[in-house]
Amino acid sequence: MNPRFRWPEERLIRAAQDGDVTSLTTVVMESQPHVRKFALSLCATPQDAEDAAQEALIILYRKIGTLRATGALASWMFRIVRNECLRQVRLLVTPGDDTTAGPEGPAGPSAEEAVLRALEVERIAAALRALPRDQRQVLLMRDVQGLPGRTVAHALGLSSAAMKSRLHRARAALRQSLTETESETESETEREGALGPREGDTRP
Repeated sequence: MNPRFRWPEERLIRAAQDGDVTSLTTVVMESQPHVRKFALSLCATPQDAEDAAQEALIILYRKIGTLRATGALASWMFRIVRNECLRQVRLLVTPGDDTTAGPEGPAGPSAEEAVLRALEVERIAAALRALPRDQRQVLLMRDVQGLPGRTVAHALGLSSAAMKSRLHRARAALRQSLTETESETESETEREGALGPREGDTRP
């Protein structure tokens, strides 16, 4: 670990939890480089990473009193950043619709459809997170955010050819990951069906 950047000492964290404003400010400032590092490694783009880091630091400032163990600060921050990055992916994969259906508008999805959709989003998000960071960035920027290829290449400091090559590898890796998870799910379903109902199960 870089000696210039250490997590806050436990005495500072305890003082911050007790309401000492100076200690709280120090805890947030000393946690900042670590939180940003987490965000850059987990989020799709530098802007997403910045947003996730800011959100995590705000939560730290407002809710440090909910931290049960002073030694758990790093894992707490990691979970917050991870969840914020995942939320951003979900918003990109299934963008919200601000329009509300009128009395004669289409009915909303059933509870079963909503669950299946949430599971599919989680499956896609997990596959995206599993990609190398450079592939995840180009895939989200080009295919999910819909940015022009030239814009993506410029933002990532790549030539158009290099951006297209990286995007091709990312798409192939994502397809393979999704295919593998789908096959695993089908195999598990087949195994459960082959086993039949458990003893005592009176369902038809």
